[in-house]
Parts: sequence; structure tokens; C-alpha cells
Amino acid sequence: MSKIYNVGVIGGGVSGVVIALELAKYGIENILFEKKESVVNSSPFCHLHAGGNLYPDISTEQCKVLMKQSIDMARLFPQSIDQRPTFISIPKTETYKIKDLQDRLVVLVDYYKTLIKEDPKNEILGAPEEYYNTYNKEDLEHLAKQEAVKTPKTANQWMTNALKLVDYKQLKTPVILVQEYGWNLFRLGAQAQLALTKTPQCNLQLNTNVSKIEDVRHLNLDYNWKIHTKNNIYNIKYLVNSCGFKTGKIDEALNLNVKRLIEFKAAYVSKWQPIDGPIPELIFHGKRGTPNGMVQLTPYCNDYYQIHGMTKDITLFDNGLIQSKNNQAQPKFNEAINDRIESGWKKNDIEERTQNAINLVTKFVPTFKSATLGSAPLYGAQQIPGDDPILRVGEVSFPSKFYARSEIIKASSALTVANQIITKIQEEHIIPKIKTVLTKNDILNSIPKESINTLSSELAIQRQYPEALAKLVIDRD
Repeated sequence: MSKIYNVGVIGGGVSGVVIALELAKYGIENILFEKKESVVNSSPFCHLHAGGNLYPDISTEQCKVLMKQSIDMARLFPQSIDQRPTFISIPKTETYKIKDLQDRLVVLVDYYKTLIKEDPKNEILGAPEEYYNTYNKEDLEHLAKQEAVKTPKTANQWMTNALKLVDYKQLKTPVILVQEYGWNLFRLGAQAQLALTKTPQCNLQLNTNVSKIEDVRHLNLDYNWKIHTKNNIYNIKYLVNSCGFKTGKIDEALNLNVKRLIEFKAAYVSKWQPIDGPIPELIFHGKRGTPNGMVQLTPYCNDYYQIHGMTKDITLFDNGLIQSKNNQAQPKFNEAINDRIESGWKKNDIEERTQNAINLVTKFVPTFKSATLGSAPLYGAQQIPGDDPILRVGEVSFPSKFYARSEIIKASSALTVANQIITKIQEEHIIPKIKTVLTKNDILNSIPKESINTLSSELAIQRQYPEALAKLVIDRD
């Protein structure tokens, strides 16, 4: 008789690997299908979103959820977290109000204190009183006169380094420095892949495309699904659709019509040598989709910087945000975007958009005009369940028995989804009731830092990015 797996997970992005690892943690046998040669190839991320401070338009409740989920994921993958702060500002030309950001930060600090009270190990963003600092005009003028710091330790030292480069006279005051850390996708992918390969509870199938899903729930067998690949058929009790922006393809195969948005976005890699010392991530808020859309400059090792510019000639694209239509669960991008996803980018497209990104940063960081092209863009698409394009918290849905659809928008939601699925498979009697909830994943914790360093570098090079993008700006012990 063919082996029967308790859970089959289709898609080895952030959500898929975390689901598989959490199942394995409880000894639940599962199989994970990923069509590429390594895991976590999905839409790139560079920011932990521990408080949602990159999104002035979302609700405070979404920000609180993002903070909680980010802390949970940072505890799960500490070796992928870059412990450097983020500089948050609003240009004088924009209508956003600093007070609105400050009011939200006050709420977030109180919420952070609550999370720490629930579990002291949640204090990973520093002391609550240091979660953010504000700087008025006089503060900025004073700190701008100080010497740059090679190894900044305090918020003021980080701010001094930033002010060596930023034209702060263009910004409303106060300016904010907040403990929203960086998040390295190559390191998370490396640790997850090493752990999944190591544990016998997960059968990791790389380079494996699922060609057909056969629904046998009506046959009263010991399993509910047959998963067809090129060479094998796998018997599965519970099916998890973790295909990211392509979740609709499985829904269509199962005759499910679901309303969703998908959005294609890109970030650009530049090379720049500013000062002898690291700088925070820099955020200059602006209205999305306009020529003054938000500017985001993310530092990496060896003078590489990632750029987001929320304009249609940089990070956003014409027809890049699309919605499912009637009787069609999977939205379809146009040919130009599909070519970028499937075949890669044309050289002149990379050069033009990267230069557009550099020019946008130069508005606030004048010396950035000397930045040069660093590598191919980081790009991908994300799903947004429903029809609200500014939604940033998506979790999981259960459209029918023995079937779950992961609907994460931000990578930080992945652990929440995994826990919800584990609860559901107990309710549907796929596994016995779990008696003891485990707060850490020993499979992940068993992977040594040196192994993560090696594989993350290999993954960056394999995907044709600089090896430096796999390293942390602030090395962890």
C-alpha cells in the first residue's frame, strides 16, 4: 500500500516551509512540494514589519497584528533578523501628519508591553521605552554635527549616521527612529531548507511540479487527495494550498471561485559607498502610486542597498495590481509582467528602473546620485484576499473539509497560519488532540549558524544576486 501523509503542502514559500516545520515539530508526517530547486523563492521581503510603520494608511489594529506576528517569526528565525532601526519621515510636500504616526506608536508601545508581560521572551525589539525615538529640528541640527559612528549602539548614533546623508531640511519634524528590524530572506530560506532536509517528519520534494490534484474525499478511503507529479502519485489526508499569488490555480482545479487581488512589485539593488559605518533603513513617506510615492532604502552588507519607490516607474507597474474575475479564481497578469516572472528581465528594463529608483532616493539623499546598478532586481507577486488593496494582514481560510488555503500577504503571518492549520486538522480528526503546546521548534534550533551562512550565500549566488545580500549588516552571536 502507498504511504499516506497526514498533510500535503503545495508551495515552498515562507508560509509553506513554516507550516511543514511546525507540523514536523509535533511529529506530524507531511510532504512539501516545491517546483524550484530551493525553498523561499517567493515575493522578496526585507523588513520585519514589527509595527507596520511603513504603512501610514493601514489601521492601528493591523499594525498591532503585524507586531505580534513579527515577534513570533523573529523568535522562530533569529538568524535571519538584522538588528538595525528604521528612520521614518514625512517630506514637507506630503499631507501625512507626523502626529498620526506618533499616536499610533504610543499604542504600539503599550501593546508591546502587554506582549512582554505575557511572555518575557517577546522582548526582542529592545526595551519598550526604546521602541521609538523622536527628533525635533534642534535635535537633528545637533546630531548632524557629530562624527559618524563605525559601530552605532544607540538610537542617537544611528541617527547621526543617517543625518550625514539625509537632507533633513526637506522633512517635517519630528523625525522618528523605530525598532523595525531588517529581515533576510536568503537566511530564512537556508535555515528552513536545512531543517526540512534534516527532519524525517517532512518529505521535502524540490524540483517537483504538481500536475494534478485528485479529489477522492467522496470515496471514504483512508486519505482524501491524490497528488500527481511527473513521476509519482502521493496519497494525502489533508491538503494545504500555499502557492502564494498562484493559490487561485488550485482553487480553479477544485472548482472554487474566490475573490482575490494579486500584485507584482519589484525592488532594485544598488551599490553605494557613503560613510564608514552602517545607516538605518530610510523611509520617506509619500502617497502610493504618485510620482512622490514612498521611498525606502534598505542597507545590506558590503555597501549594497535595496530600493523601493512606490511609483509606477519603479516598484509598481501598470496593470500590476489585478483582481479575479467572475468564474476565475486566479487573476492573470499581462504578457509583459508574465515575461518578467517566468523569463527574467531585459537588461535595459533593469537599468532604466534601477536608475529611476536611484534618482528618487537622490531627492532626499543627495550623494546617492553616485550609486550604481548592483544586480538584477528582487521581484515577485503577492496575494491579497478579498478586494482591499491596502490590506496587509492575511492569514488562512478553510473553503471546504480537509482543505486549507494560506492567504498571507506579509511573511510575518506565516506562523499564525501554521498554528491555525494545526488547530484545524485536530478538529477534523486528521491527528489526535495535541496535549502540550510547544513554544519553540527544536528542528530549526538544531541548525548551526555556520550552516545557515554557507547555504544562504549559495542561494544568493544561485539566484544571481550578490553574496553580500545573504549576510547580516549587524552580525549575531
